[in-house]
Amino acid sequence: MKKVAWILSMALVLSLPAAAQKDKRAKTILDAMSKQYQALKSYQAAFTYASAGAGANDSFKGDLAVKGPKFRLKLGGQEVYSDGQTMSTYVKESNEVNVQDYEAAANGELNPTQIYTIYKRGFDYRFLKEQKQGGRTLEVIELTPNRQKSPIATVQISVDKADKSVRNWLIINKDGKRTSYTITKFTPNVNVPDTYFVFDKSKYPGVEVVDLR
Repeated sequence: MKKVAWILSMALVLSLPAAAQKDKRAKTILDAMSKQYQALKSYQAAFTYASAGAGANDSFKGDLAVKGPKFRLKLGGQEVYSDGQTMSTYVKESNEVNVQDYEAAANGELNPTQIYTIYKRGFDYRFLKEQKQGGRTLEVIELTPNRQKSPIATVQISVDKADKSVRNWLIINKDGKRTSYTITKFTPNVNVPDTYFVFDKSKYPGVEVVDLR
């Protein structure tokens, strides 16, 4: 569950935002990026995940599909399905699925459908630098939580200067843990049926269903 929580934690919805330090150049970049993604009907993204420090040393490949409030995530032997009402987390190793109310989860860290709007609430941000990566020019923005109890020290988001797409991001925890994500393939407006976001236990023989609702 920890690996899933880290990818979903990019969508932290923090309450009680304080008076913020907002960098105008950073805001312009983030607003353009956010506008582009919110205009999409759906998308799929393949990515690599790596974490190091604070006793962690993991790397995985993952896939994420989003359609409105619905999402489906695959990462490190786990799959998370949400149709916007119910969230199911399947663990391959134990052949077990945990089912819970989606709204309850969304009140915490679990809401990847808001991954491109998190900066609007609970974060200060500033422009850091431009850097080259694979022939692209990336604009790097640093987000800092303005809630002292947040476990996150900073989040760095790298946005393609040309098309305003997110190429990678890095979460640095206060305990020294560093978690990075790099987009390897992005497909906008994919044609995925609503059933793609619903866990179908008939496809997982012998699965144990744990209903937490």
